[in-house]
Amino acid sequence: MNSSRRSIWTWIESIVPRYAWLPLIFEFALNMAVYSGAKRIAGGWVHHNIETALDRAIPFLPWMIVIYFGCYIFWIVNYILCVRQEPEHTWRFLSADFLAKLVCLFFFLAFPTTNTRPEITGHSVWEELMRFLYWIDTPDNLFPSIHCLTSWFCYIGLRGKRQVSAGYRIFSCLFAVAVFLSTLTTKQHVLADVAGGVLLAEAAWQVAGHTRLAACYGEAAQCVNRWVWGAGSRRYSHEE
Repeated sequence: MNSSRRSIWTWIESIVPRYAWLPLIFEFALNMAVYSGAKRIAGGWVHHNIETALDRAIPFLPWMIVIYFGCYIFWIVNYILCVRQEPEHTWRFLSADFLAKLVCLFFFLAFPTTNTRPEITGHSVWEELMRFLYWIDTPDNLFPSIHCLTSWFCYIGLRGKRQVSAGYRIFSCLFAVAVFLSTLTTKQHVLADVAGGVLLAEAAWQVAGHTRLAACYGEAAQCVNRWVWGAGSRRYSHEE
């Protein structure tokens, strides 16, 4: 049994470096806390509709929900790929994500937004999935779009990384754009939400790369790793 458990942990470590385990869990928890927390706090506040005539002209395409939901797999795969790079890149990537999510929380509370959802009349599998989406996700926390922000981070984190094939990097960029389109054609977001998500991701990436944010994040992460896994252990540090 012990050998079997060691094999499982070794297999997990071959996919995600040990020093990135806790930071990845933290980023996921932060994302959920920001999104759910803002809904609970600002749910009853006045929400602003910033959709334009151009947004209203974009067709409603229920089948695009395949991409909208499929991006969750994309996020998991690419976030793992991003933290499999050199430690300095990992800390820059995760600290940029951390900063961006805090900015999202600020906007969700300071400028709550909503949009107009279409009436769903059909009964195909796509329309039923759209009904399910609208049921589980209220039209708020829209600006900036976390869907677009996270998808663009999936591309930013691999951009220029020759350890990842050029084909997959191109795919990541194209799929991120497809996610943008899916948020618009499922009427989950408007153009300003998409632009806000992309610009915020780029801005956070630059801040993390040109300040001490990434280094401080890495130092904090390693302190937590040592505290959780044992002060005398270096197994969960990139200084192996």
